[in-house]
Amino acid sequence: MRHIWAKISLILLTACFLLSCNAVKRVEDDQRLLTDNTIYVDGEEISQRNIYNQLYQEPNTRFLGLPLQLYLYNLAKPDPDTTFLNWLHATPNREEKLIDLLSEKQVVRLGNIYVNINEWLKESGEPPAIVSEDQSQRSAERLKAWYWNNGWFNAKTSYEIIPTKRKRAKVNYFVTPREPYFVDSITTRIASIVADSIYKAHKAGSAIVPGVQYKTQDYGAERERLTQLFRNNGLYHFEQEYISFEADTINTGNKVNTALIIQNREANVDGVDTRIPFKVHKISKVNIFPDYKYENRSLPITDTASNEGYDLYSFEKLKFRPNALTNAIFITPESIYSDADRTLTYNRINQLRIFRYPNIQYMEDPSDSTGTNLIANVFLTPRQKYSLGFEFDLSQSNIQKFGIGFGGSLLIRNVFRGAEILEISGRGSIGSSKDAANDSDRFFDITELGVDVDLTLPRILFPFSTDRFIPKYMYPFTTLGVGASTQTNIGLDKQSFTAVMNYRWLPNEQLTYLMDLVNVQYVRNLNTANYFNVYRNSYIELNQVATAENVDFPDLYFELDGTGDRFLTIPEGANMFLRAASLGEINSLTGNQTQVLNDIRERKNRLTEDNLISSTNFSYILNKKENIYDEDFSRLRVKLETAGNILSAISKLGVVEEDESGRYSIFGVNFSQYVKTEIDYIKHWDLERGNVVAIRTFGGIAVPYGNSNSIPFIRSFFAGGPNDNRAWQPYSLGPGSSGGRNEFNEANLKIALSAEYRFNLFGDLNSALFVDAGNIWNVFDVVEEEASTFTSLADLEELAVGTGMGLRYDFDFFVLRFDVGFKTYDPALEAGNRWFKGYNLSKAVFNVGINYPF
Repeated sequence: MRHIWAKISLILLTACFLLSCNAVKRVEDDQRLLTDNTIYVDGEEISQRNIYNQLYQEPNTRFLGLPLQLYLYNLAKPDPDTTFLNWLHATPNREEKLIDLLSEKQVVRLGNIYVNINEWLKESGEPPAIVSEDQSQRSAERLKAWYWNNGWFNAKTSYEIIPTKRKRAKVNYFVTPREPYFVDSITTRIASIVADSIYKAHKAGSAIVPGVQYKTQDYGAERERLTQLFRNNGLYHFEQEYISFEADTINTGNKVNTALIIQNREANVDGVDTRIPFKVHKISKVNIFPDYKYENRSLPITDTASNEGYDLYSFEKLKFRPNALTNAIFITPESIYSDADRTLTYNRINQLRIFRYPNIQYMEDPSDSTGTNLIANVFLTPRQKYSLGFEFDLSQSNIQKFGIGFGGSLLIRNVFRGAEILEISGRGSIGSSKDAANDSDRFFDITELGVDVDLTLPRILFPFSTDRFIPKYMYPFTTLGVGASTQTNIGLDKQSFTAVMNYRWLPNEQLTYLMDLVNVQYVRNLNTANYFNVYRNSYIELNQVATAENVDFPDLYFELDGTGDRFLTIPEGANMFLRAASLGEINSLTGNQTQVLNDIRERKNRLTEDNLISSTNFSYILNKKENIYDEDFSRLRVKLETAGNILSAISKLGVVEEDESGRYSIFGVNFSQYVKTEIDYIKHWDLERGNVVAIRTFGGIAVPYGNSNSIPFIRSFFAGGPNDNRAWQPYSLGPGSSGGRNEFNEANLKIALSAEYRFNLFGDLNSALFVDAGNIWNVFDVVEEEASTFTSLADLEELAVGTGMGLRYDFDFFVLRFDVGFKTYDPALEAGNRWFKGYNLSKAVFNVGINYPF
């Protein structure tokens, strides 16, 4: 009965809210609310978003058919100050009673709160879109301009405002485009011989193509192309304003005959304004000032150096090796002037993190009588050699529900006079996770402390030159890093030591290559005796076998609980029982019991053994996102990693002996050997007005071989969590249809697919509807359980599907995300009974995340 009344109350409250939010509440009697725009072209309704974007007026934003932001705006009082004062004085003595109860200061504050709430409602809401004759007329004219700019020069447009319900109306727009015009002939009138020759040499790249329908944007693109072309081929004084076009459409039969006109540049010669032909300019000198400051601009130069035609001038003792600076300068002596070289120099100097934004100036060489030589002066202002950084952040991952990180770093610039950066950083964090061994109510059950030392060099550090393969315009960097950390995590605890030699270079603005030539990681598990406290499901299965009627095992390895049931002691009893079974000392075991014990033993050995991973990996990252506001882009990441091959080759030379299991060990630790690849693709489509569709596809496989028969836990895949399949908790999905029996389920094959529709609710509050699909499996390793392994394409039926919705609040510097996911298709259930069995609120999974999942 209580639940029924709760539902009735919710329905009544919702109804009252909707009734109070009258869409035309703020619409005057002589006004009408715009409910719909429709564009008809030659009598046919169209739906192209880019054409509807030309309209000056659009209806209020709707969600599920309701203008929620308009309702929010309507809730606000138009004049909250007056409204509050009227309420305060509406009854005798109300103000005096409130002052006696709260104080005069608190009554004033109460009024301010009321005003602020109403202001927030206005700002977060959306005012009613009022139909306007003027705006409709302007929209029709803008539609005509859009069609004109796309080749329909004789287009006609009109509109009609149609009243519908009370205080509402829709607007229909009518377009008659008629026949379009196509580009025909292209002629040139270029006054400068130099500019004409450059144009002819690059004519094939023109954005204006004969036979293509006329578009004004093509002519704008051609102006930009020619401006860049000329300025990158020595025409230092060239500006876009010197380019114009003439288009002839008279009696041409819907053809556009185009004339490209490029005038000579404007100049003042002997006090007379005139035009003179363009010249190709050459860089005669490049002067570099590595310690320039405005206050020392008039001080004398005290130190100089030269390198490969560059001249360096320092106001103090030169603190850089000359080649460290000249390698970052793309403006070279005796080269043709080019804007691109200046841009490359700006980018490279900024990437070094040694200098502030550089100032590059050109001047005519006074020693050149032809007026074609330029001197480039590069003024560099160094940053502080030492800088301290402190950071504090909130984080969230698939295993860590919530984390607080803190750290500090010391950054030393130009540490060896070669523009290197040495960074020494310490970090720490506390977090909350799913710790199966922790029965206390502690919220923070993860701790980590670590230190890292990284040395970054602005070049590829290799025994021989790599300039032929990775030239300096690809902005190469080498990072040498070592680190150590100690972590209390999922009950086992561990220490980790790493050493990395990483290369990074960018072939173009969208493409990044990353390569770890050497990546060595040693992981030492500190608390292996706690294994069966952490992995309770494995312990329960083990204890069920040990206490079965057909099994006889000494009582000294058991303890009794309050009901008299026997339990293996941890760790002695559990470990001794596993050992005895493996040595054949327990002869009465059934075949099924033996298989269960083999699975438990193999998993325990793999998760408690120390790991030595010596790998090489390469990542290809193609990111077409232009800036942080770009919501129409794609990103592709492909990674290939191999581990253990060098150590295996050395071991087979007889340097290292095999152990009893036939594996090689380094310092008593079996090194891992495997090959792993990942493919991650993200695509966003911007639907305008805050609406975005985003998809992600991920596939990964890691295959052990040689010295390994399984993948280390830290290199394996898992499923579920706020950044994966959100209808399952982290590590709870899979493998396959096994049902996630273990506390931390992982495997070496993964497929993940996700799609989201993101939209704005009001203000900075956004929402999303999502679908996630995926799972993990074991393949080509020691796991033999059929439910957990991938054996054929038929196992794709075990792809779990989760659906749900979420809220996101944008704090500018990060996005706080709340998602609720429902198990829509659960492969752990019986076939034919897998759809929508978890589709109720009691079985939902709630996720809190930082930033978007993809």
